[in-house]
Amino acid sequence: MKVGIIGSGGREHAFCVSLKNSNKIDKIYCFPGNAGTSLIAENIETDLNNFEKLKEIIQKLKIDIIIVGPEKPLVDGIVDFLEKNQIKVFGPNKISSQLEGSKIFTKNLCKKYNIPTANFGVFKNQDKSLSFLKKCKYPVVVKADGLAAGKGVYICERFDESSNAVKEIFNGKFGKAKEVLIEEFLKGEEMSFFIISDGESYKKFGTAQDHKRALEGDKGQNTGGMGAYSPSRLENLKLEEKILKRIIDPTLKGLKDLNTDFKGFLYAGLMILNGDPFLIEYNVRMGDPECQTILPRLKTDFVEILKACVDKNLKSTRIDWFEEKSLCVVLVSKGYPEKFQNNVEIKEISALKLRENEYIFHAGTKIMENRIYSNGGRVLNFVTKSHDLKEGRNDLIKLIDNLHWENGYFRKDIGFKIIN
Repeated sequence: MKVGIIGSGGREHAFCVSLKNSNKIDKIYCFPGNAGTSLIAENIETDLNNFEKLKEIIQKLKIDIIIVGPEKPLVDGIVDFLEKNQIKVFGPNKISSQLEGSKIFTKNLCKKYNIPTANFGVFKNQDKSLSFLKKCKYPVVVKADGLAAGKGVYICERFDESSNAVKEIFNGKFGKAKEVLIEEFLKGEEMSFFIISDGESYKKFGTAQDHKRALEGDKGQNTGGMGAYSPSRLENLKLEEKILKRIIDPTLKGLKDLNTDFKGFLYAGLMILNGDPFLIEYNVRMGDPECQTILPRLKTDFVEILKACVDKNLKSTRIDWFEEKSLCVVLVSKGYPEKFQNNVEIKEISALKLRENEYIFHAGTKIMENRIYSNGGRVLNFVTKSHDLKEGRNDLIKLIDNLHWENGYFRKDIGFKIIN
């Protein structure tokens, strides 16, 4: 079987590694991939906004299944386009992708189907937003509508912070945001909850806890994710039942009422308060870096699961997991998520020696003249699968230190809520 992966991050490298472990795989292609994927797949440079050109390449190479990693192509309707051209794709269609593409679409769905979420207001201009914020009880959460690579969220303690957030959003920091979402602040513990669906049935696909803040102790700016561990320490059967009954099931019903279904990974970002789940937001794809912690724990052949989804046969497919936990530490370029330097050589990466159940997933990397260089804010993902996360994390820290990459920064406290 030939599989194509759209994307270039750590999530897509993790997809590659999981696929490579299957004896059903003949060839993997990545569009465009990174330095890590090039070691196990064929990277193909192409404009991901040019669906027609992408379709021609896929048909020429006779690729059996396409997996769409990042959110933008999904929101732009790549699944609809490829399926119209008889290409099998794993991922949600354009309507379903609005769960991530528009925070306001999701909030309105929550309101209609009584899905527990924070109270909110939607504002179309700066002046009305600021007038509302003057009357708010703080802290509040200010969000840009639309895609913002995980960074369009502000947690504001005071009016001056919230007014600055609104001004940045309407001034185009995250692209053309026509509306701003202002929410009450829910004080609990976050949890990432995943399902996989074939459009007719779904199955749980793991939990994780992401670490969004740039600095240790969960301080600093929001990022795309500085690390994660899986499963979440909050995971239990009673909570899972509440999540499925109160959040996942009514969401899928809401989509069915819009004459559509959901196929792919659905990632519910949750806040858990006193044992009850509240929806913060949806992502319509695997989380990054959560994916890098979940896939190493997957015991079932990943290819079998993907094929079951595109063939609408997930119900009869069993998904099994290894007992070990996993933890991911993300090495980022200094200065991330603000200004950082690209094209810095990572000289000693090939000299690193990995133990069994240790992984390095490339994210923002590229190869030039057989040398590996940084090519983004989040550069490398160091992952351990272990019964002892404290020991595993310590081993990862030593591994990163042995890289001697002076342009990098990482958090040494990933998993601090579960590691004593």
